[in-house]
Amino acid sequence: MAKAKLDPLAPARGPLLSVRSVIALVLIVLGIAWMAYFYIVVRVDPTAFPKPDPGSPAFMDDLGNWNYLIGFGLIMLGLVISAHPSTPLGRGRGVVVGMLSCFLIGLLWICTYYVFSNDMSSIPVFNDLGQKNLFVGIALMAVGFTFATRWE
Repeated sequence: MAKAKLDPLAPARGPLLSVRSVIALVLIVLGIAWMAYFYIVVRVDPTAFPKPDPGSPAFMDDLGNWNYLIGFGLIMLGLVISAHPSTPLGRGRGVVVGMLSCFLIGLLWICTYYVFSNDMSSIPVFNDLGQKNLFVGIALMAVGFTFATRWE
């Protein structure tokens, strides 16, 4: 082997598409789709009078705000899985991108909640979560720490 190929400072390259990265992407998209379907189709507008019938399937309406836990849980799980070294976000510069993105999005989520906390009726998802928006922002920052453990 040539001496250039043994360079310890060269970034570790790997496949762009692995099974783990596909699973992470599917989980993230599924979480977003779950929450979007609940918010647009199933959820009943609390300000509407008379109260309309909820959309189908009925079990999603019975879950209520637990739908957001399922959706955000899938998103966070997908991000945690993407922090593995076999995925592009889990190695090299991807770790820094994933870590800083999660930190900044979490911080922006909390700041948006505090800025608009007096009247959140016009902001989708925020208006249903109320104080639970803090959990979402803190959870995003916690996922950022999973990327930080991979940083070299």
